[in-house]
Amino acid sequence: MSEIKVPAMGESITEGTVSRWLVKEGDAVNQGDVLLELETDKVNIEISAEESGVLEKILRQEGDTVEIGEAIGIIAVGAGAASAPASPAASDPAPEPKKQAPAPQAVAPAPAAPEVSEAGVKAASPAARKLARERGIELDQVQSKDPIGRVYQEDVKNHGSQPAAPATPAAQAPSKPSAPSAPAPSAATYAKPVERQRMTRRRATIAKRLVEAQQTAAMLTTFNEVDMTAIMDVRKRRKDKFKEKHDIGLGFMSFFTKAVVGALKKFPMINAEIDGEDIILKKYYDIGIAVSAKEGLVVPVVRDADRLSFAEIERSIADLASKARTNTLALSDLQGGTFTITNGGTFGSLLSTPILNTPQVGILGMHNIQLRPVAIDAERMENRPMMYIALSYDHRIIDGADAVRFLVTIKELLEDPESLLIEG
Repeated sequence: MSEIKVPAMGESITEGTVSRWLVKEGDAVNQGDVLLELETDKVNIEISAEESGVLEKILRQEGDTVEIGEAIGIIAVGAGAASAPASPAASDPAPEPKKQAPAPQAVAPAPAAPEVSEAGVKAASPAARKLARERGIELDQVQSKDPIGRVYQEDVKNHGSQPAAPATPAAQAPSKPSAPSAPAPSAATYAKPVERQRMTRRRATIAKRLVEAQQTAAMLTTFNEVDMTAIMDVRKRRKDKFKEKHDIGLGFMSFFTKAVVGALKKFPMINAEIDGEDIILKKYYDIGIAVSAKEGLVVPVVRDADRLSFAEIERSIADLASKARTNTLALSDLQGGTFTITNGGTFGSLLSTPILNTPQVGILGMHNIQLRPVAIDAERMENRPMMYIALSYDHRIIDGADAVRFLVTIKELLEDPESLLIEG
């Protein structure tokens, strides 16, 4: 027998969700065949057969949460499933019939005792223990469907919906009627039609990390606005030659990435992270670019952005965005960013307060460009293409004054694009 186990997928990933099995019990598989897809909070991976044989047992079903190293299936190696017990040989003499005594009254076999660990607690899968801890459920109270009493995640999920075992007449005692507990909300609870959907692994992880960011960081946001006239003029004059030379469009993201790098060099604390009571100052500039994908927001990283040209930055962003939308990002594309840029302006956002991408301590929010009247001097007004920008930062290590000056630096670099060649 060969166990199908969840492989290690990177130090930041400890569990995943079985997305779908591509084979079913009884199917013959060859070494290297893809057996199932596993969804993690960052990427989806395929798990292949390490040996040839027959898929004898699927231990974890689609939708189950599984941990690294956990067995999720069994392959009968070689010829496949074990053959049926051999029948008596034809040459063996038939046993001589005996006079049958009256059959005794049938007695039901005693149920197998639940499997118990040395500590006296029911044995359970790691995923079941984790879910029980989260829901405050004692494993000893969970009814298991397993023949030997091992508790699985599905047993814990069903625990709240299982009716309590009826008490024996001797144990029953009169008591005051208690108020009925409120049932868990369900589709039938609502007067109008609803549809209940399970969160994808990525969506659940996004929700968890955003809440953690707000609970652990002293997060503040400061705002400014940028006159985009100079950048739009450069793009208008240069975009055709840029496209012809580099085979990539000249967008806004390369300007903002260069401006962020220039500002981070001036305010290195915003390129740091907190580790316990230590501050880790990073001497490199791996800039995360938030990309909206079908299953939720992901933040692939442009490596060593300070060493890249405008064309290289644009090409890197385009490649990463394409991977994100086709779900082909690798873990290496998502790990180790030092600062993040998110562009809500592509969806029409005028102003927002972005949430930190922990453990980073700063994130820049870009927004929609709007033509607005701007006072040029005491006597002149002009309509200018203006963009609000926002910096959310961790006030534990970044002072408000530095955060404001950081954002002002970005504004100044963007309004003077030639300075990006020097500072960025």
